Amino acid sequence: MQLDLPLTGVTVAAGEEMRRITLGDRIVPYLLRRGTRRTIGLSIDHRGLRVGAPRRTSLAEVEALIRRHGEWVVEKLDEWRTRRRPEPLTIADGVCLPYLGRELEVRLAVGANRAVWGMDTLTLCLRPGALPGAQLERALREQARELFALRLAHYAPVLGVDVPPLALSSARTRWGSCSRKSGIRLNWRLIHFPETIIDYVVVHELAHLRQMNHSPRFWSLVEVGYPDYRAARVELQRLAALIPHW
Repeated sequence: MQLDLPLTGVTVAAGEEMRRITLGDRIVPYLLRRGTRRTIGLSIDHRGLRVGAPRRTSLAEVEALIRRHGEWVVEKLDEWRTRRRPEPLTIADGVCLPYLGRELEVRLAVGANRAVWGMDTLTLCLRPGALPGAQLERALREQARELFALRLAHYAPVLGVDVPPLALSSARTRWGSCSRKSGIRLNWRLIHFPETIIDYVVVHELAHLRQMNHSPRFWSLVEVGYPDYRAARVELQRLAALIPHW
């Protein structure tokens, strides 16, 4: 599943409005500007998707054009996304990061490169010269794999499918993917989000085992496993802007 971050640094003026459109399984925000132009035009830059349209053009016409060019929109948004250089998180003693919807404090100590979990704390016991970032990712990946396996086992019977093989991914723009042959891949960085959001992504990918598309039938399957999936999609998009990198 993919999604796009809200447009940032955009001032909405008279004759403009912020809207969202679903392209496949992506929720894409866009700025719609109506004016004196004769045709509908699409542009994408660091601010996101911007649409110009004649004043009397209906919203249905605007969104039909966006969908016709959906592949191009997605491709260009991904290009701009990869150009972003968010400030990396410095892994130092006492740094905090989101973990399952709460705050996790990371502590550094001398040890044999192992992780010790406490109540809202994670102590990285490091050999001299070891990179704390690598050890932190390893510890979070282990927790992610264990939790994701449990949630897949819980929701697979609900969706009427067998529990699929699980693999972790580090994709920049996808939270999950599904293949009937190889199983489900889930982004380990989901571990930063509340379990309710993880459950939505799990249900989404399990539903693909029955419907390899985003048809109404697919979304009805998602709704069986996760009735409030619409709100979860919006919340996932909001949280994506807060995910830490190091």
